[in-house]
Amino acid sequence: MTKIPTPLELPPTTVKPEWIDFNGHMNVAYYLLALDEASETLDEFLGLSAEYRETTSNGTFAGNIHIAYLREVKEGDPLRRTGRVIACDAKRVHCWMEMYHAKEGYLAAEAEAITLHIDLSARKVAPFPPEVKVRLQSVYKKHKNLRLPKNLGRQIKVKRR
Repeated sequence: MTKIPTPLELPPTTVKPEWIDFNGHMNVAYYLLALDEASETLDEFLGLSAEYRETTSNGTFAGNIHIAYLREVKEGDPLRRTGRVIACDAKRVHCWMEMYHAKEGYLAAEAEAITLHIDLSARKVAPFPPEVKVRLQSVYKKHKNLRLPKNLGRQIKVKRR
């Protein structure tokens, strides 16, 4: 088995001109796009690749995603992205991803996601097959020793008066 990085370095990218909004920085929708593109590499690392979908008629759906937009990035800025497994069970994976400005080093965004394993022929949540479950568990066991992210499970709210 390949070495399991902690956290996993996901492919870098650059803020594209079409990602810029009227405020002159990356639009919130493209933060999700940039993180979702990176999550495909995390899925592949976990054994949930396009080939897996084609050969098993199983795949993954997003169940819940929370993004915190921490600092703006602008056109042409290089981005570094990381991902890790926070927890997993028979049908779900709880992941954490971070997106950094690759040159300046600051954390631009963080995302927490629950991914559901889906039987695509029935379009229903289904258990991971044993070989994928073993891979998920091995990655989780390596990542569980990392310090939990400060904003994990953070609730969004404005105090009511």
